[in-house]
Amino acid sequence: MANLKPKPLRILYAAGPGNVIETYKHWVNGQDDPSQVSITYSAQFYEVCRILGAEGYIISSSDQRVFLRDGQFMIEHRPMPLRGASGVLYHVSQVWYGLHLIISALLWKANVAVVSEGSTHWFVLSLLPYFGVKVVPSVHCVLRRKYAPEKMIEKLIMRLNRHFFAKTCTAVLTASKDISEQVMACAGGQHQPIVEFLPTYRRTEFYGVTTLNDNRSPFRVLFVGRIERFKGVFDLLDIAQRFSSEGRQDIIFDLCGTGSELDSLRLAAKRSGIDSSFICHGYCNKAQMREMFGKAHVVIVPTTTAFIEGFCQVVAEAILAGRSVVTSDVVPALSYVRDAVIEVSPDDVKGYGDALLKLYEDHEFYAAKRQACFKVQEQFYDTSKGWEAALKSILTAM
Repeated sequence: MANLKPKPLRILYAAGPGNVIETYKHWVNGQDDPSQVSITYSAQFYEVCRILGAEGYIISSSDQRVFLRDGQFMIEHRPMPLRGASGVLYHVSQVWYGLHLIISALLWKANVAVVSEGSTHWFVLSLLPYFGVKVVPSVHCVLRRKYAPEKMIEKLIMRLNRHFFAKTCTAVLTASKDISEQVMACAGGQHQPIVEFLPTYRRTEFYGVTTLNDNRSPFRVLFVGRIERFKGVFDLLDIAQRFSSEGRQDIIFDLCGTGSELDSLRLAAKRSGIDSSFICHGYCNKAQMREMFGKAHVVIVPTTTAFIEGFCQVVAEAILAGRSVVTSDVVPALSYVRDAVIEVSPDDVKGYGDALLKLYEDHEFYAAKRQACFKVQEQFYDTSKGWEAALKSILTAM
């Protein structure tokens, strides 16, 4: 009797809100998605499927509903209902989307479901293993705020997630040591295997950016991220106002990003009379961001304790650009690049300001921190530490 050809592995990947179809079009042509600085997780997923000869069903929660079938891949943009909802409606949306992911996995006869942060509450996925589908959560944010008391609903969700991390899932992908520790705590110490990964970059993305003008006046401080209060942007405004009141006209803040507080922040800076040294640039494309990193002397990440932070890739990108970072341990990336970082206590606005002055005034200290950037860069170029390698190790172990 002729040997029957084994059926290929079928992997459903809930990828979050990215434009996975556009990424796919570039990946097929051997290119990285030009809209992103790091190698996208969806491109890494396509590569895993290619290497393993697996079929992939990729579902993104992108707002633009689109469907594409090409070779071994089905790719769908499936918008999440009630996007931006809060309170009870947010949790309803999370459960609804998770149940529809489960239905899709079963109808498509998936062997494995890889589900990224924000697609659903983790406990919802506990249904899949009863139907023979292995589940691998890809956790990109801490499960709970590090320095804030848990709300009642957060405690309930953590309890519901306990069995999922302890018994139900096959393995857990985590984006930082902080996340791994919280997964272990949530599972009561009896967790499934945890595999950490780091964001991965091409060297070409930062080639030439490390050139820095020796002229330190003005001293430029760069913020990159969402313009929201919990990201610490109004703390930066307080620091800029402090410097202005002290007669310092030689420190300029550049803020790149959009968010619900962008207009309010611009107006507050203008009313304070510091809008010439506190500049909100809004959205910046990749070429513009390269220019902003090139002009910056230091990058600041003042995320507050009110926010559930992920790894925070801006920290890695600053280090790869040869710029030291001022931040606190609210940001999980800190533990990977500590030597190149000036660490401040969480929510310490004065401490952030003092750290910037230290970097500006102490040239030897600044040079030492900047030199440390080059000593911790390699981990972000090492593909063996990336998401693709981590996922591949889990799938081959199955």
